[in-house]
Amino acid sequence: MKRSKPPAVHQQFVRRFPGIGRAWDQVNEQGAAGPLDARAQRLAKLAISIGAMREGAVYSAVRKARDAGVSVAEMEQVVALAASTIGFPASVAVWSWVREESSPRKR
Repeated sequence: MKRSKPPAVHQQFVRRFPGIGRAWDQVNEQGAAGPLDARAQRLAKLAISIGAMREGAVYSAVRKARDAGVSVAEMEQVVALAASTIGFPASVAVWSWVREESSPRKR
């Protein structure tokens, strides 16, 4: 699986706080241990990010989902599924984040 490079600010934070970076890696490794394949994990992480309305997490989830082979149409369906829970205005905002991060100029 292709792996996107984290944003510069993430890399700077991990350099400044390496212990937090290592702990973060361990949390992610433990969360990934289970029956879900990479695509399902990435769609779940996107859904969680959307539900929590965490813009940065949505951008990260989109990059990682794209790396795992998830299509933009699949990611947009996750936004549509979330609409009945998070509401219309929030769904429009999240959809704009997904579109921005998945735009061809970002690749």
